[in-house]
Amino acid sequence: MAAISSRFGASWGSCGFVAAGGGAKTTVRVAAALDTEATAKAGKSSSRARRARKDGGEPGGSSSTALLAPTHPDGGGGGGVALDDVIVNPVGLGRRSRQIFDEVWRKFSRLGQMSTVASPEQEEQEGVLFRGGGPMCDFAVPGAQDTTVLVVGATSRIGRIVVRKLMLRGYNVKALVRRNDQEVIDMLPRSVDIVVGDVGDASSVQAAVSGCNKVIYCATARSTITGDLNRVDNQGVRNVTKAFQDYYNQLAQSRAGKSSKSKLSIAKFKSAKSLQGWEVNQGSYFQDIYPSRFDEGTDASFEISENGQAVFSGFVFTRGGYVEVSKRLSLPLGSTLDRYDGLLLSVGGNGRSYVIILETGPLADTSQSKKYFARMNTKVGFCRVRVPFSDFRPVNPQDPPLDPFLVHTLTIRFEPKKQRPGDSSQGASDPRNFQLIMEFIKALPTGQETDIVLVSCTGSGIEPNRREQVLKAKKAGEDALRRSGLGYTIVCPGPLQEEPGGQRALIFDQGNRISQGISCADVADICVKALHDSTARNKSFDVCYEHVSKQGDELYELVAHLPDKANNYLAPALSVLEKNT
Repeated sequence: MAAISSRFGASWGSCGFVAAGGGAKTTVRVAAALDTEATAKAGKSSSRARRARKDGGEPGGSSSTALLAPTHPDGGGGGGVALDDVIVNPVGLGRRSRQIFDEVWRKFSRLGQMSTVASPEQEEQEGVLFRGGGPMCDFAVPGAQDTTVLVVGATSRIGRIVVRKLMLRGYNVKALVRRNDQEVIDMLPRSVDIVVGDVGDASSVQAAVSGCNKVIYCATARSTITGDLNRVDNQGVRNVTKAFQDYYNQLAQSRAGKSSKSKLSIAKFKSAKSLQGWEVNQGSYFQDIYPSRFDEGTDASFEISENGQAVFSGFVFTRGGYVEVSKRLSLPLGSTLDRYDGLLLSVGGNGRSYVIILETGPLADTSQSKKYFARMNTKVGFCRVRVPFSDFRPVNPQDPPLDPFLVHTLTIRFEPKKQRPGDSSQGASDPRNFQLIMEFIKALPTGQETDIVLVSCTGSGIEPNRREQVLKAKKAGEDALRRSGLGYTIVCPGPLQEEPGGQRALIFDQGNRISQGISCADVADICVKALHDSTARNKSFDVCYEHVSKQGDELYELVAHLPDKANNYLAPALSVLEKNT
């Protein structure tokens, strides 16, 4: 068995262990320095040991330790090979061991985590999500770089946010501002094309509209003076719509074509020649056995008056009787009504209600004709009435919906029984008398997207003594936009609030029933989203924050949606609302 003995050197700073075994006598010394002083002494002893080995002798009383080669049995030590002494520092050994342990532990702890090195497929997917128009990307509007938007009122509370939202989505933005001050310029980003002008000046508006594809009108009068209200809220909207149409007409003429935003003229009543083809007919819904014994009869005419106006007038005293004027349509070559959205009539008179009837089917066989009707309300004086094709209903409920492509006859009918008390401002007038002055009948162009977004108001939050004159100017501008034939979206927000957008659910309604406020950021987001939303075309709506009614006080049901850039909340909210309102 091997015997293990311990020898203590002369110095207490070191200790040695010797292992002796039978056979080849092998002696091994291992020394461990316990402090720096012992290490220094060991260095000196090592030097003496090297010198002693050169002389062939063995150092005596050395407190150092050397690792020696095995000694031959014959006792000769001349063949031994001396190795460098091994000095071990416990402090350095501890530090090194801790570093190795930390490295091993770090590698071990990362085994349960996902690798930070992405595969090519993963990088491609992330590129599509974050750079290719994914839900987390603000640049989610296709074709925004090719669209130039004119923002009228770019320095207003809503306009400043609209400009920045458009810039973030990659649009080219033009801003129409009234003053060329440094303070105004600092409000807008440097990449915005600033045009100085007044919305009441038609020439400056034409210069601003040039080169634009869409318009967001969020200007409002600074005061409640009637002149300012009419200039900004009424005449300003008229100037923008007219300049926008003129610009597209000029583009169409330069291409020797017709603008897609132009209306189709169906009839213009300027002279007696323009009345050719119009026929006046009369009839009754009842077949009484007392035909005219107790009735005073019916009389109607359609002629040019002394002042050059086409007047359809008369009276209907027959029970269940009606009179109508109709004409077979003769459209220009290559034009069909299926490319248009509805009818626009410029009429005047005493404020009666009329029925417009469109007839479809083969011209050769009138027995297979189908008739569709829609009601048209007028007011005392002149007005323009917009009647969309979607409002026409079949006379026979079993007939299919109206196909404008098949329309060949237009009829305007007056029925005394359909008159409501209050249709005319002349309370003493007989509802069986009528007078309709017609200027023209045109077809409104159709389209998929909105051309002009108008920010109006609901009247909530305005002082009662000023509300009427403000709403009067606003409504006049809205009517001008509806009659223009352009695709429109009219946004009527509640009282504006300065707070972040997208924090609360929104209410979209029609009927002037809202009273809650809404943030300017939410209104701006609605305007930007409405530019390319087909459900927003030709719609007017009120919008405000969601209001929770008390138990039992629910008078109507509204649509609430939480605005979020990751989804299009506007389309489902507007899909349930009516068009051309």
